[in-house]
Amino acid sequence: MQSEKRIFDDLAKVLNGVAGTVAGMGREAEASMRERAREWAGGLDLVSREEFDAVKTLAANARAEADALGRRVAALEAALQTKGGAAAAKTKPATKPAKGPY
Repeated sequence: MQSEKRIFDDLAKVLNGVAGTVAGMGREAEASMRERAREWAGGLDLVSREEFDAVKTLAANARAEADALGRRVAALEAALQTKGGAAAAKTKPATKPAKGPY
């Protein structure tokens, strides 16, 4: 009876050791695959998420600023048309002075 219990205890210890070893091998394989994936992705010259978000924000800000400037130019052109569009159309545009030899 005592020997049967001891056999089962030894078997349980061996199976525990095997389970721990298999789990360790799985973790090591996963770490190895992650490292290889990082190396592969590093060779692709990809940007990080932070860099992408920063550029995306800058582009959105630039787009908003360009839209605001476009609206401002349109408003100024409309004001110019209403205030003196006819008089401005009759005058000659200023000519550039002739460039010298240097």
